[in-house]
Amino acid sequence: MWQLPAHAQQKPGAEKELQQVQQEIKQTEQQLRQQRRQLQQAEKTLQQADKALAEAALKVRQTTLRKQQLEQESTRLDTQQKQLQQQLTEQQTLLAAQLKSAYSMGQHDYSRLLLNQQDTGKLERVLTYYQYFNQARMQQLATINQTVQDLEQVVAKLAAQQNLITRELNALEQQQQQLTQARASQQESISELQALLAKQGNQLTYLRQNESSLQDTINELRRLAELSKDMAGLGAGKGKFPWPLKGSLLQRFGQSRQGANASRGILIQGINGANVQAIADGRVIYADWLKGYGWVIVLDHGAGFMSLYGHNQTLLKQPGDRINAGEAIALVGASGGQADPGLYFEIREKGEAVNPLLWLNRP
Repeated sequence: MWQLPAHAQQKPGAEKELQQVQQEIKQTEQQLRQQRRQLQQAEKTLQQADKALAEAALKVRQTTLRKQQLEQESTRLDTQQKQLQQQLTEQQTLLAAQLKSAYSMGQHDYSRLLLNQQDTGKLERVLTYYQYFNQARMQQLATINQTVQDLEQVVAKLAAQQNLITRELNALEQQQQQLTQARASQQESISELQALLAKQGNQLTYLRQNESSLQDTINELRRLAELSKDMAGLGAGKGKFPWPLKGSLLQRFGQSRQGANASRGILIQGINGANVQAIADGRVIYADWLKGYGWVIVLDHGAGFMSLYGHNQTLLKQPGDRINAGEAIALVGASGGQADPGLYFEIREKGEAVNPLLWLNRP
């Protein structure tokens, strides 16, 4: 019987195998697209959680400051109330002494002198004397009345302040609850993102993408920073600048992050809500959420120097704000996918990362 050549017999099998490979490639591409969508959704959810947490933390800070101001004003009014009360007591004592003195001089003599006008000189002296006492009494009474009115106003203001403090405390309690819920949502989003990255095996790629995104941002900021001509930079204070946050060093400059590129900054352990302070005078040139680094604020110090503060809970300053050394610019947090609160800190000189530990004073 005539048979097909061997290569002709193999062709249908090869075509079938090719179709299977093409189908597997198609399925793999579909899985990759689905994974990208899941990752993008996880990143979006994390960003939303970070934003909700930042807003809640900022409200708590503002209400806390407002409450402190009200308490200070309440203390001032309370002191003023005590002073006015003391003045009133002194004025009443003085008036009582004046009345007693007038009585002891003898109202009877005054009455007899009016009826008996033989000694006109003495009459004039007594009239002058009583006129003086009457004027003194009237003045003292007017002073007492004014003090009483002032005291009533202070008491009313104090009561109003206490009501305001009570309302602020109630608002603060509600905001603290919102803050707790926002933190829980953030931690849930972080866990979801980390689990997804681990499942997909994309942790290293994700970190490298984050570093690339940060570098692109820094390059753009460097261009903006070159416009600053009125600041001297950081060169003169090398090794003397204060730490932006007091805490343990979790990651050093140049240390590898889970197999990714060497870190261009340091990671300092912190407590949620603690102040992040500017290391030197500067101007805010960036204040926004950045993938992988959360809420980031960047200061331009002039002469090509910039400092970067990341993973914040919320930002306290806006682009264009002038900043003094030691001023609070953000609150410590764990935004951008961090499991624990801390501060990521960089110093850049003409766009290149330098070791911050060489610029900061020894803790």
